[in-house]
Amino acid sequence: MMNVSRSGFGLGLAIAAALTFLSQAATAEERVVNFYNWSNYMAPDVLEAFTKETGIKVVYDTFDANETLETRLMAGKSGYDVVVPTAYFLQRQIKANIFQKLDKAKLPNLANAWPMVNQRLATYDPGNVYAANYMWGTTGIGYNVAKLKQILGADAKIDSWDIVFKPENLAKFKDCGVHMLDSADDIFPAALNYLGLDPNSTKQADLEKAADAVAKVRPSVRKFHSSEYLSALATGEICFVVGWSGDIMQARARAAEAKGGIEIGYAIPKEGAQMFFDNLAIPADAKNVSEAYELINYLYRPDVAAKNSDFLSYASGNLASQKLVDPKILGDKNIYPDETTLAKLFVITAREPATQRIINRLWTRVKTGR
Repeated sequence: MMNVSRSGFGLGLAIAAALTFLSQAATAEERVVNFYNWSNYMAPDVLEAFTKETGIKVVYDTFDANETLETRLMAGKSGYDVVVPTAYFLQRQIKANIFQKLDKAKLPNLANAWPMVNQRLATYDPGNVYAANYMWGTTGIGYNVAKLKQILGADAKIDSWDIVFKPENLAKFKDCGVHMLDSADDIFPAALNYLGLDPNSTKQADLEKAADAVAKVRPSVRKFHSSEYLSALATGEICFVVGWSGDIMQARARAAEAKGGIEIGYAIPKEGAQMFFDNLAIPADAKNVSEAYELINYLYRPDVAAKNSDFLSYASGNLASQKLVDPKILGDKNIYPDETTLAKLFVITAREPATQRIINRLWTRVKTGR
């Protein structure tokens, strides 16, 4: 009995040890980070390379409007560990205690951050406590170069918001297709700035003037959408868009790769344009915090940031990456603006809920034409 008992006891220990080992192995295999990012906003293979290097699986979902992200975050239990809010949404989400403060000791690659970007981002996140800039860009005008010359003449160029906000000008592009961002926070500030008003104005009278300016050109706009225009511009389905710089640059690259004879241009109007910042943040209720830090730190490696900047045609908040960015990207003033252009760019800040409701109502009125 003693021998049998010891044998059984030894077998039990072996089984227990095996189960413990398998459990630990399963736990190691199950490391995961849930990442919610903008559509068309990550270079191919970056996340796969992260998984290969760290063993952390990335569950990757995308959105194309800040409102979509905010709704998920405000409802709580979003299920995400890393998200990418634009700065003026980040600002009010910080006030709502949506995010964790970043433990910068766990993010050594933040030493690569661009001081100029951090300084401007601090308008929304004082001290850069809650977020690290991922990419930044401008809201401007994208267009089909051949269609522009066909419509306005061989020597024509786009350098002013006149082409958008004077109804008779935008109407010239109606037949070849006009899109606008489905984003009041991009279109209304552009209109306010064009009208000589504060792009951050919260006065209802000013906001109504901006809405009226957009409503007057509404008949020439085929669609309000914040992601479809990238492909539509690249394929020639549309010829004109008010959109985000990087998306339009991606459309230009896709058109060039397709070798279909379509050339895409981009303009930051002389009156100025909005400068926006998209940022990496960790929700307060994130479940996989350690993995979130590893992902953010990885994205802040200069080689990874440069790869994303090259593919996305957005400027990176990572200064050290500029040594590795394709010279054609780094030298493009529409992507990495010079000091003269930077001086013309403005930022917008978060509005109070009452003002935001007015903006949302006016935007719905503009889009529906009612």
